[in-house]
Amino acid sequence: MKEAAIEADAKSLNREGLLSLSVVYVVWSSTYLAIRVAVRPGSGFPPFTLGATRLLVASTVLIFVALAARQNMRVSRNQLMVTAASGLLLWVGGNGLVNWAEQTSPSGFAALMLGSIPLWAALIQSVLDREKPTPILSASLACGFLGVAVLSGPSLIEGASIGLVDFAVLLTAAASWGLGSVLQTKMKPAAPPLVSSAYQQLFGAGGMCVVVLISNEQAAAPTADALLAWAYLIVFGSILAFTCYVTALRLLPTRIAMTYAYVNPILAVVLGAVLLHETVTLWVVAGAALIVLGVAGVFRSHLS
Repeated sequence: MKEAAIEADAKSLNREGLLSLSVVYVVWSSTYLAIRVAVRPGSGFPPFTLGATRLLVASTVLIFVALAARQNMRVSRNQLMVTAASGLLLWVGGNGLVNWAEQTSPSGFAALMLGSIPLWAALIQSVLDREKPTPILSASLACGFLGVAVLSGPSLIEGASIGLVDFAVLLTAAASWGLGSVLQTKMKPAAPPLVSSAYQQLFGAGGMCVVVLISNEQAAAPTADALLAWAYLIVFGSILAFTCYVTALRLLPTRIAMTYAYVNPILAVVLGAVLLHETVTLWVVAGAALIVLGVAGVFRSHLS
């Protein structure tokens, strides 16, 4: 039976899913940098306004592309509810909170915190399936969350540049994205990935608009650099990479689809250090190593 399960896993790793995942590996590593450029002090983009406008443009483009490709835009009521819930969890609870935190937090730190997403997803999936985690999975989760705790070390030291509030917000964002991903994978929306991506981002845009109104964010007055970052997030982060992410979740097991967390945090730290001169401390290196090791264990537990 174990050999049959391994064979089934191997078959599930189809080329389209892996190709889509490779796009997510590369593109999402750079989106943390783009977000930081767009929302850092003096950039002129409030965090949820950035998210709302980005998603409105991206979802509109995707809808027109789907219509031009004559894809079926109709979804059932239940599927629409799943799409709405996952869209709100992924975008408002996940991306929106990252936008907010990156006003003051370095992009590399935010990426490392979001690198815990596969750990949250594995934990949530085990709870929902009422399955006791295997010893490998339990050890991997412990290792990964220890890495998150190590990253919080500087926040406990007086004068640290990263506050406990930012740490808590980013941790919540990671859990929200993990829950949204598990929900989408378990319910498997029937709509094509392009249509599902468009609807999820449209719901995400609506949710962020509500936050903008409630929080009374100031009007955007973006700098040239912030506008370029905003355009990059629309074209590559939303239209290309998120559609590929939806495709990967549809075609690959959840824990494998989320292994983009191997690559994203490390590349994001490198990009932040090189382009924005963000400081890489021993706390960051140690936390990153533990998180990546934990994610590797989650991946290994799926194949064992």
